Amino acid sequence: MDAVIGFLNTVFWGYVLIYGLLAVGLFFTVRLGFPQIRHFGEMFRVILGSRTTDRAGISPFQALTVSLASRVGTGNITGVAVALTLGGPGAIFWMWMVALVGMATAYAESTLAQLYKVTDDAGQYRGGPAFYIAKGLGAPWAGAIFSVCLILSFGLVFNAVQANSIAETVEGAFGVPKLAVGVALAALAAVIIFGGLRQIARVAELVVPFMAVAYLLAALWVLVTNIGEVPGELLRIVRSAFGLEPAVGGVAGGIAAAMLNGVKRGLFSNEAGMGSAPNIAACATPQPHHPSSQGFVQALGVFIDTILVCTATAVMILLADLVEPGGGLAGPQLTQAALGEHLGAGGPYFIAVAIFFFAFTSIIGNYSYAENAVIYLGHGHLTGLLLLRVALLLMVVWGAYQSVATVFDAADASMGLMATINLVAIVLLSGTVTKLTRDYFAQRAKGEEPVFHAADYPELGDGIDRRIWSR
Repeated sequence: MDAVIGFLNTVFWGYVLIYGLLAVGLFFTVRLGFPQIRHFGEMFRVILGSRTTDRAGISPFQALTVSLASRVGTGNITGVAVALTLGGPGAIFWMWMVALVGMATAYAESTLAQLYKVTDDAGQYRGGPAFYIAKGLGAPWAGAIFSVCLILSFGLVFNAVQANSIAETVEGAFGVPKLAVGVALAALAAVIIFGGLRQIARVAELVVPFMAVAYLLAALWVLVTNIGEVPGELLRIVRSAFGLEPAVGGVAGGIAAAMLNGVKRGLFSNEAGMGSAPNIAACATPQPHHPSSQGFVQALGVFIDTILVCTATAVMILLADLVEPGGGLAGPQLTQAALGEHLGAGGPYFIAVAIFFFAFTSIIGNYSYAENAVIYLGHGHLTGLLLLRVALLLMVVWGAYQSVATVFDAADASMGLMATINLVAIVLLSGTVTKLTRDYFAQRAKGEEPVFHAADYPELGDGIDRRIWSR
């Protein structure tokens, strides 16, 4: 298994995705006219006051919090520490670059998910890459392959990664055995996921804003109390990305190591281009009632995840000066030790609690994505959903006592296959994204609230559900 996982990671991360992610992000950035910069304010406009919903969909704010529940997870704490250890401070710069261009990618994929969404047997909006691959490209077989990859990665492997991080930190901070932590996590997750999508959305809407604000306030305290050193650390990140700053202990591969680990950990954290967040984006009732509005909501999610939360973690670790490339502390233990330097004895406990909330909400957010894939494959048959839920809970218990390296490597391989399929699909559908974006801002320029008119898109034929867009 290690040999297979290693081979897949070499193919995806050595030849395909490290260039493909940046290339696709740059492609959409240029083709759409730098939307993440020119229309940055639109991301806030579409989310403010968007808590209303209808019987078929969740609100845009709930869709954002569920996507953040998945995005803001171990990648923001454990993943940043891994990136610093293996790639040096320069890895954080490449995480920024992946996030910056990834905002355009996230916009594109979530806009497509909104456009091609459907209603399931219960009258709930569903959609995502599998649906726009099947309907937009006329390739249902490719949608099925993507769905299987999504179930394997988000429904199973990624949740093992989240459980592993929780178990590691809880054992380190409180001495609770990992297996006991895994069983408790599975029990708590079962209470929520068996309640379905709306239960997940309600929990995320309450927990995610609280956990993100609490973590950022702690980071702000650390930055303010060390304000004199912060500019130097930020400069160190930029210089290290281009090999202008020698790494303590040496980082094998130099610039290449920084770029590789930054891109890998950046994607794992913000998920832009992976094809995950579009699954929840499709479940929202957009405000304004246009596919592009939900694209901007999910672009904002990438900004919050990486530019705010990941950067906060990185600077806190660098200010503690505990990074030993290639050795020493790694993963959550490094972040715990760094917070111990800044907050005293309470630091490790704070990180343990933060990782619990970050990772646990990721588990339920990831499940919501996998549920969409099962619905695509089996039209929401209850047996399929039951099997998914049981398998997810077993993976949570299994992941709690596996090594960090094993679960991260497996996550990288499954994520790589999924992302490759999705990136090809959104590039092939980029013409539709461009037309939608121009239509959206043409209406804004007239002083109107953008509304999607299906009649203006005859080329889409029966690929979209025109009944949804006539509501």
